[in-house]
Amino acid sequence: MKSIDPEDFKVTHPIRLSEIPTKLNVKASDDDKEEKLDKVQQKLSKFQDVMYAHNRYGVLICLQGMDTSGKDSLIREVFKEFNPRGVVVHSFKTPNSTELEHDYLWRHYLALPEKGKFAIFNRTHYENVLVTRVHPEYILNENLPGIEKVEDITPEFWNNRMEQINNFEKHIAQNGTIVLKFYLHLSKDEQRDRLLRRLDEADHNWKFSPGDLKERERWDDYMSCYESAINNTSKPHAPWYVVPADDKEMARYIVAKIIWEEMQLHTDIQEPELDDKVKADMEFFRKQLK
Repeated sequence: MKSIDPEDFKVTHPIRLSEIPTKLNVKASDDDKEEKLDKVQQKLSKFQDVMYAHNRYGVLICLQGMDTSGKDSLIREVFKEFNPRGVVVHSFKTPNSTELEHDYLWRHYLALPEKGKFAIFNRTHYENVLVTRVHPEYILNENLPGIEKVEDITPEFWNNRMEQINNFEKHIAQNGTIVLKFYLHLSKDEQRDRLLRRLDEADHNWKFSPGDLKERERWDDYMSCYESAINNTSKPHAPWYVVPADDKEMARYIVAKIIWEEMQLHTDIQEPELDDKVKADMEFFRKQLK
């Protein structure tokens, strides 16, 4: 199977999602993909232990994608070898009453990773320029100055909000948070098949929501909003990666491999060395224990 190069998926110039494939043409069985994923899982797990001991960086993994794009299963498979103390998953739902009493980024600041840990945002702060842009009436719930009705929400409002997100990510990156953002690029046909599977297979019925069909009707609107968000916020300190997601096994491997490759760029992440005095007294400590 062809080697995965993060640069092939990184957004470094304006993109059109309609021109990016949702499935790679690779000659590999599911077993081959799972074997490769397993190897990367093991390496990431060991790296996370080192990063925990180093205690200088946190890693924020952002996952976005349309319904059924495979975010939940990707998290389960990619990070299952991690020490549970080293990874925290946050799934951001509709803001509750307490969250709405603060600015829209407040709850995301609270969920940022501690030094030495990974945090995974399953749906992210980008919902604030995606779902709210498709359904601008949701913005009224934020009780913002000067926004009394939907008509008050101008294109400048969205430009300002994306600039605020850029500033948020720049701030946390400059303070030790490594930010990697993944858009799971699913085709509309594949989404239809996955929604049908939820209806046809009894053990998947619980995943189905009629609301998914209503959002599916706004597919083109969502694609336009995703393009705008990705093109305006993919920065060197917080890059976006567009990952073909019609093949779940391949998408998991691509995300894992990109995370691994990007982590290798941080060559200063090393296990801390013992204090010279402790090293000098090692034999003394052994005798004490014996």
